[in-house]
Amino acid sequence: MAAKRGKKMSGIASFNRFYETWMDHLHHLVQQLRKAPKPPGTDDDSSQLGHLVQKLMFHHAEFFRVKSAAAERDVLSVFTASWASSLERSLHWIAGWRPTTLFHLVYTEASILFEFHIADILRGQRTGDLGDLSPTQFRQLQCETVKEENAITEELSEWQDGASEIMAGSSADVREKMGRLASVLKKADDLRMRTLRRLAELLTPQQAAEFFIAAAELQFGVRDWGKKQDQHALENA
Repeated sequence: MAAKRGKKMSGIASFNRFYETWMDHLHHLVQQLRKAPKPPGTDDDSSQLGHLVQKLMFHHAEFFRVKSAAAERDVLSVFTASWASSLERSLHWIAGWRPTTLFHLVYTEASILFEFHIADILRGQRTGDLGDLSPTQFRQLQCETVKEENAITEELSEWQDGASEIMAGSSADVREKMGRLASVLKKADDLRMRTLRRLAELLTPQQAAEFFIAAAELQFGVRDWGKKQDQHALENA
């Protein structure tokens, strides 16, 4: 039993190290996106933006792949998310960000850019950035995402209703219960990745680049602020 517990702790520690490396690489990829020409002046510029967006997409897919492997070893540790700050965990939906948050982010960025370019837009000029988005462009995808979110939330709620039975169950019962929880987590992560991919497909390379930069900046900001708050609380404990 002690050996099994040690293996689980080693596994989650390994994922924590992976996450730090993953975040460092995310910083690097976002820096590349910031430096890329926007709006793209040539086909080569547009191709470069598209390539960088794909690299960001693969980077997120790799995160979910490694996270899924960690959940298979110890799903409860993945839910407690020791790699995240207290602030990040308080915002989690099923051990990660809520998929519908992406739409709020897009609409916020679009609104900011629309106001910034409103004089050009009123003259009939296209900006090519997120300010050019139509309010109805993502409506169907957003509705589908909300529906799937609600279904997964309901499945987790059903799991939680029977969680009190775990201690009274056999080892096989516990394994089955943990397997169901891992399945719920996988569905949530699949929805996160699928929403990210489908949203990017509806955007031009420039818009997708702006979206990924905004999403990363939000992630970096919440993480940095959360770590500072945790450090402050630790120093004053």
